[in-house]
Amino acid sequence: MELTTKEIFSKIKEALPKNLKVTDIKFEGCEIIIYTKSKEYIGVELPFLKELISQLKKRILVRPDPSLCKPPEEAEKIIKEILPQEAGIKEINFLPEFALMVIEAERPGIAIGKGGEILRKAKREALWDIRVKRSPVLPSDIVKTLREMLYRESAFRKEFLDKVGRRIHSGWKETEWIRITALGGFREVGRSCLLLQTPESRVLLDCGIKPGSNEFPYLNVPEFDINSIDAVVLSHAHLDHCGLIPYLYEFGYDGPLYCTVPTRDLMVLLCMDYIELLQKEGGKAPYSTKAIREAVKRCITLEYGEVSDITPDMRLTLLNAGHILGSAIIHIHIGEGMHNVVYTADYKFERTSLFDPASYNFQRCETIITESTYGSDIMPRRNEAEKALMRIVNETMEKRGKILIPVFAVGRAQDVMVILAKNNFEYPVFLDGMLWDALAIHTAYPEYLSRELQKMIFKEGFNPFLSDIFKRVGSASERKGVIDSSDPCVILATSGMLTGGPAIEYLKYLAEDEKNTLLFVGYQGEGTLGRRIQKGWKEVPMEIEGKKVPVKINCRVETVEGLSGHSDQKQIINYLKRIKTRPQRILCNHGENAKCIELAKTLHKLFKVETYAPKNLETIRLR
Repeated sequence: MELTTKEIFSKIKEALPKNLKVTDIKFEGCEIIIYTKSKEYIGVELPFLKELISQLKKRILVRPDPSLCKPPEEAEKIIKEILPQEAGIKEINFLPEFALMVIEAERPGIAIGKGGEILRKAKREALWDIRVKRSPVLPSDIVKTLREMLYRESAFRKEFLDKVGRRIHSGWKETEWIRITALGGFREVGRSCLLLQTPESRVLLDCGIKPGSNEFPYLNVPEFDINSIDAVVLSHAHLDHCGLIPYLYEFGYDGPLYCTVPTRDLMVLLCMDYIELLQKEGGKAPYSTKAIREAVKRCITLEYGEVSDITPDMRLTLLNAGHILGSAIIHIHIGEGMHNVVYTADYKFERTSLFDPASYNFQRCETIITESTYGSDIMPRRNEAEKALMRIVNETMEKRGKILIPVFAVGRAQDVMVILAKNNFEYPVFLDGMLWDALAIHTAYPEYLSRELQKMIFKEGFNPFLSDIFKRVGSASERKGVIDSSDPCVILATSGMLTGGPAIEYLKYLAEDEKNTLLFVGYQGEGTLGRRIQKGWKEVPMEIEGKKVPVKINCRVETVEGLSGHSDQKQIINYLKRIKTRPQRILCNHGENAKCIELAKTLHKLFKVETYAPKNLETIRLR
């Protein structure tokens, strides 16, 4: 049985040294913060704290009482004297409510020092708790704006996080049953959303849209009550998983949103762009920009492998999914060892140009919900796919043509960029449709990239994202210049399925020239223009200067399989084989109807466990 807030605080007070002048004990989500006026306990190892953490299985920190902190001007001077100049301090911000100083540096490792010694000294001298963040190599308006907003909202966040912590530690008796309800993304690709319930808790996993349509998750069913949701967990920042999360805040949800830091930043970028595109097309957005801000204000970010209580009877861990920057496999431990649910969302169990393979580092998993996007397909090996990409690109350049690659803003675009840069490609590569903003966010969080890419950036001094071949397209006139130019080039443009965005604008004017190439490198959803052209349509209706006209597809059309951020059938099987304990149940989602069913049948034959491909609106009892 879980300890209540009162019992936890009581045990903490009993274990604290007598000379520790405690002024307050507060929650920050699942963390417990002890504020003290005793200077000698700041910036030093605290053996009693390790014992408390071990005993209570809670994350506990000691911070200076705000009254103890040196004035910001004095503290900043101290920091600049202590931290090495090579750390490249860009900005220092103060959050007095938390007694917290946030330092943005080009090289955080140097600022922290070997074993954290420099940082501990800075804490002792300045009498502030200190966090060091990496500053983006490329200026990012999104990262800058979000960080500034969170600094401004620190008073709100302190109160909010304490409220969340008290809910988490409100105590519970017994978990008699567990069930999930499929609200979207089952036997289809798009609008991923599922509800995980116990008698004590209601947690929503993802809440996306179906790109190119007005289909949203089924939130008008009896199982879903926005006022009873305890937490929302977001796997990653593609719109089919995150696109409707602000809607929840627009219509009454005011609880926490859990995800990684890059996922938070990318979610804002994509949701803002989603609203803007709808407005340009004369549509009505399902939520406002205010709702996006409300989501960010309540966002609790976690590192990979960090364990966090999120309700009285649920504990969350996010693990690398290998899909896009910050993407996570969601592991939820329910009750006291009662049941473990793993929701893979989108994952890649193969090393790519950007990421290490998806992590399977969890001790137990009774129920796993796996994606089925390519559940009946076997993709070419990664190195073959990269060679095919370079061959098609180089052949187009030799013809003095242009190659248009429709991409998702996050994921495939950066993957292709790294492949081109690593192969010493010399022709210009134009980035259009918020790709530059997404690129800037990638430069802010290199620690979420593969070990190989980190080695390249930090040890070898080569950052492929900063190659001179990449050019930003920032206006319609610049886009026209790219189209009208006779020089060969590569164009990376959104949207990835040709459902809108600048990729459509390029296609209108490049499609009829045989020298040019249209290259697909990602999944093309059923019913999209991308899928139609992929199937062989030689003429498509498009709007040019306000009129619908037929556009002939005379250009070369190619698809490179194997660059996808999704696992194929072989990779899914290998992933499930690597899990330490065989799941009791495997549920298949995020795939077209036939692919979900076929994968479920294949996995049943192989693993001899219960497998199922639920339909939307089905509720399944897990225990």
